[in-house]
Amino acid sequence: MKKLLPAIFLIAFIINAKSQTNLYENPQFDDIAKTHKSIAITPFKTQVKLRPKQMKDMTSEQLDRIEKSEGEGIQTAMYSWFLKRKKRGDMQTIEIQDPKATTALLNKKDINYTNISNYTPQELAEILGVDAVISGDFETDKPMSEGASIALGLLVGFWGSTNSAVINMSVHNAEDGVLLWNYNKKVKGGMGSSSEDLINILMRKASRRLSYTKS
Repeated sequence: MKKLLPAIFLIAFIINAKSQTNLYENPQFDDIAKTHKSIAITPFKTQVKLRPKQMKDMTSEQLDRIEKSEGEGIQTAMYSWFLKRKKRGDMQTIEIQDPKATTALLNKKDINYTNISNYTPQELAEILGVDAVISGDFETDKPMSEGASIALGLLVGFWGSTNSAVINMSVHNAEDGVLLWNYNKKVKGGMGSSSEDLINILMRKASRRLSYTKS
């Protein structure tokens, strides 16, 4: 029965979810993307909106750790998504920086999850040595990453799939900081049981307009 739960959540999402999507694509994205050789994905700034009753059983520091874990989970899931597309030959020849390398390079400049918003995508791209940076925000009722879900479950006894989520993703050009692509999607309903499931669902249609991937 446990093995069936992820599939049930995914089916519930596809059938019952109410979604709202906004997609922006820079008219020059295709031409600019052809010059790119490497991209990096930064941790997504995350907000986990808990009910007041749940917040009574945890400190702000504990919530901060959960949100950080969730943001890093989305980053890792995006990295995995790109690697799979590259392996299948569905992407142009481009290197995707390992999140571990991204974290190490940022740490050397004293940049972390807490203060990364103080830096522009152009500044981050220069530090990371890439041609473009993928960044974003994620808002959810319940965390999707395994570490954050377990932590939340242990703290407040709260388990289960996410009921609603809003993800906002952007691709910025390193050379001039120009926004090349933005994807904002709000979903409600039963969803996948992990960050990777969520990214796979959200990117299914959006990737067709992402210049790094082949149609």
